[in-house]
Amino acid sequence: MAKARGDGDDGATDNDGNVKSGLKRSADQMDYGTVDGISISSKKKAKTDNEQPTTIIIPVNLTTQEAKKFRKDARRKARAQGQSEDKLKFIIEGEEAIEEQKEAAAKEEKKKSKNKKEYPRINEILSTHASQKKQQEKIDKQNAINSAIPLAEKQKYVAIDCEMVGIGTDGVKSALARASVTNWDGEVLLDTFVRVPERVTDFRTHVSGVRSKDIHAKNEDAMEHEECRLKVGELLMGKILVGHALKNDLSALMISHPRSEIRDTARYKPFMRATGRSGGKLRPRKLRDLVYEHLGMRIQVEGEAHCSIDDAKASMELYKYARSRWEKELEKGNKGIKRGKK
Repeated sequence: MAKARGDGDDGATDNDGNVKSGLKRSADQMDYGTVDGISISSKKKAKTDNEQPTTIIIPVNLTTQEAKKFRKDARRKARAQGQSEDKLKFIIEGEEAIEEQKEAAAKEEKKKSKNKKEYPRINEILSTHASQKKQQEKIDKQNAINSAIPLAEKQKYVAIDCEMVGIGTDGVKSALARASVTNWDGEVLLDTFVRVPERVTDFRTHVSGVRSKDIHAKNEDAMEHEECRLKVGELLMGKILVGHALKNDLSALMISHPRSEIRDTARYKPFMRATGRSGGKLRPRKLRDLVYEHLGMRIQVEGEAHCSIDDAKASMELYKYARSRWEKELEKGNKGIKRGKK
């Protein structure tokens, strides 16, 4: 009789025609029982059986036909025990060590490739360096222009950012929970938590940083909404207001501001991204992305709560970066409007 080779090997039969169990068991293998002389073992390579395949050792002295029956019975046994046939792995008796060596070599190769450090190409390094240098030159140029601005002019600007919590069903509706106002130089003019009279259904702490105790009625440092609105209104009176997505902040504060005195970095066209088939529709971008792209600043780091003071400062810095061009565009637009009225 021809002997089976590879995956087709089976166990020998006795005088009654039954398949003998030629299975070798090692100390680290677990017995899964025997069906028609077939012994199944599984190596404990993981905490759960489902994560690793079940190894079945085929006796070396089986014919091709006997090996076929051996595998068929093994699969039947696996199904009876609720195991997946895809998790069965057949190994010829005596070749366990070879298989283990192959697996060890594969793991080692995977480990090496994982630990291998990949360095950027020299072209990428040079390109990045050139971009950073160009960006820094633009920032330095604008800073020089801004430093020449008279103090009286700088005092006209304030930046604001608010944090909101969710109220109502599923916390979809927003309520003011914190308000921060800074000046041209980033100095804090106001920073306060605001008590929320309605029941808060979502504190949004992972984003807002607001906790229950911050806006609780017992927190003496927190303001009532009306008091906060008056304080902010006083600071904004006669000022040019800078911020990102100011519509949300002003809505939460329940106040309005003259459109001509608003500098919203979310609505400034050069800071927006083109969308749609023809690219004609502009959409706002995240403040975090804008300040990193244009200023190299990092805010709203992943996994950390937002800080309204940092966001207000970042908005002001972003405006200062684009101020010269921004104001020229506004001036040009205003002249066009006046001509049209004439």
